[in-house]
Amino acid sequence: MTSTDTLDEARGSAGLAPPHDFAADLLTPEARRDPYPFYARMRRESPVHRSAEGIWHLTRYADVEAALGDLRLSNDRDRMTRAYGALGGDLKAFSRLTDRLGRVMTNTDPPDHARLRKLANRAFTARRVEALRDGVQRIVDRLIDEALAAGPAMDLIEAVASPLPMSVVCELFGIPDEDRPQVKTWFRRFGRLGEDIDKSEEAIGQYEEYLSGLIRQRRREPGDDLISALVATQAQDDRLTDSELLSTCFVLITAGDETTTHLVGNGVLALLRHPGQLARLREDPGLIRGAVEELARYDTVTQAIVRVVAEDLEIGGRTLREGELAYLFLGATNRDPERFEDPDRLDLTRPGNRHLSFGHGPHFCLGGPLAKLQVEVAVSTLVRRLPQLRLADEAAGGAALEWRPNPLQRRLSALPLTY
Repeated sequence: MTSTDTLDEARGSAGLAPPHDFAADLLTPEARRDPYPFYARMRRESPVHRSAEGIWHLTRYADVEAALGDLRLSNDRDRMTRAYGALGGDLKAFSRLTDRLGRVMTNTDPPDHARLRKLANRAFTARRVEALRDGVQRIVDRLIDEALAAGPAMDLIEAVASPLPMSVVCELFGIPDEDRPQVKTWFRRFGRLGEDIDKSEEAIGQYEEYLSGLIRQRRREPGDDLISALVATQAQDDRLTDSELLSTCFVLITAGDETTTHLVGNGVLALLRHPGQLARLREDPGLIRGAVEELARYDTVTQAIVRVVAEDLEIGGRTLREGELAYLFLGATNRDPERFEDPDRLDLTRPGNRHLSFGHGPHFCLGGPLAKLQVEVAVSTLVRRLPQLRLADEAAGGAALEWRPNPLQRRLSALPLTY
């Protein structure tokens, strides 16, 4: 047992109050509005923190970067199901979802992970993503045109940020136009996982049934889309089972939807709150690629990802035991002053910007390039076409901005703008 574990035990034996639960702070309204001061305190006072529920919270860049590449911290679905189930209460319901989602590359460990990712890489190539640029531009222009025609104000999330990734992924996977409203309804229910697990589970079942039908149709009539490309892998050496094929289609289609939406929303909000940086981007549109990286770092959408301890290990003087859950706080690492100079400052030309917003190691986000392409096109087009873009009066002070109640995600409910 490490010294810090011994200290916690000694405090309990002596009848002293337990140490402060920094994890509980992250559930407060103040942290929902701005979690970064809370992360700063955790990094200083309890960087490897065990919550009252027994979940580890890691907040330092060095610890999280190492953890993302450490196979003793598992992403395996079965381990995750058992770990959440053991916690009981509301968190136990998450075990149903981890089990329901099946075995896909995002919830497997090597060697299955490497096999499944290799198959997805065959279909999800960099060339295929880059070929979408002109189509993404057309979609963004159409969405902005529609917003302008509707009046002098808009909710950026509803008007542009939310329909953009939905339109792109439907094109990429060949989802018919007439099915897209229903698919979007399912996506929205997935995005509210932390708010209504029962509805999310129901939506997952309906969406899986729909995808199964699409897969059967592509077997009969293949096309130039990613579902057809994945179906074709079943005839190759590294064969996908039917269950794996369904789960892989599921995760590739859905994984980037909410993330891309809120990369756009959080990024535009950051720019509007930093008019000097916004002016630099307007003056030099060529900064956009570096700007997207900095926006992803500055206000991270995926604030934390989950791992399960597969084998006892020590991090920062604390011993994490087999079967325990660990939350790796990417949002905290991206503001760590040990890794980033003046980390609370938005700097679109920040050098050496090795943020962890898309992960690191074997589970580095496969859809990251597609998400960044969409953010790049959306932000640069908004900046170019709407030179008077600003926060609506009711949102300018921040009081009217509502953030979703999920501490593992940073997502606006709406972003009201005028132009």
